[in-house]
Amino acid sequence: MPARVILHIPAKFHADFEARGHLALHGRIAGMIRRRGGTVLVDERHEGMMSGAEMAGDGDLHVVESGWCRGPGWLNAAVAYLPDFWHLDPEGVLADSSLRRQTFDPLAVVDAGAFAEALRDRYSRPRHSRYRQKAQPTAIPEGAIAVFLQGRMAHWRGQQHLPTVGVLRAVAAGAGGRRVLVKAHPLSPELGIRQILAAQAEGLAIEATDANVHDLLAGSAVNVSVNSAVALEGFLHRKPAILFGRSDFAGLVETCVAEADFAPALARALSLPRDHDAMLAWYFRDRCLDLCAPGLEVRVLAAFAAVGFPPERLGVAAG
Repeated sequence: MPARVILHIPAKFHADFEARGHLALHGRIAGMIRRRGGTVLVDERHEGMMSGAEMAGDGDLHVVESGWCRGPGWLNAAVAYLPDFWHLDPEGVLADSSLRRQTFDPLAVVDAGAFAEALRDRYSRPRHSRYRQKAQPTAIPEGAIAVFLQGRMAHWRGQQHLPTVGVLRAVAAGAGGRRVLVKAHPLSPELGIRQILAAQAEGLAIEATDANVHDLLAGSAVNVSVNSAVALEGFLHRKPAILFGRSDFAGLVETCVAEADFAPALARALSLPRDHDAMLAWYFRDRCLDLCAPGLEVRVLAAFAAVGFPPERLGVAAG
């Protein structure tokens, strides 16, 4: 009997997941497998699938939305920072994906310029980001440092090297006279404002902003986060990034694990040459799935085969 593809997504989306943008890859997988003669089931996603657990194999192929688990026949899927780009990974997504062990070599990346310019046409020039942004343009002080807060997820998954107040202290102390602009996460605005106000109450020289992410990235000298999508979006504007957490693109940025690390990281970020076009192509074109690319189904089938589920095991057409 052929193996089935089982999609693990939150129960509230089971009835209409194929119409949900944030579950777009799952919908594409379901349509592809059914069209090729295979079987797709939709099942619950439970907390163990999102906490680094080892999962037992049962002969079927499992795909977990925003998962963080591993085991025979298990894959994790989530949007990979930019809308329409996805992870489909045997270890996890985002900072927990297997990409964290890969090494960036700009000399091995070919034809990066055309791809990077296409991304700019797709995202930065129309000021398009994953979450809703302020439409009105905002002037950004020259040479400013833009800090992007991220809510609780990075802390919950053990990815954050310092608490948020520690990040803000480090940036304020090491800014070297540059203005520090801090933006709350669009999904956690109240938490972000509380954190900013608490830092200001300590006397830290930081300023809250609600500017569009692309205005901040284009106008600032460098951006700072735990491991946010803004670091990669900043490459669209040819701006360096500094992280205070684990990431699966650490070779493309500067990373701090202590408050004292920030000032030297800032100096490196602003002085070392970087090929941002090659970075974008290496990460998004060569290591993520693009829902808009013509070869998407071939790459999905290759990801299935890599964990032991080639088309013949799934009972689907390979062509």
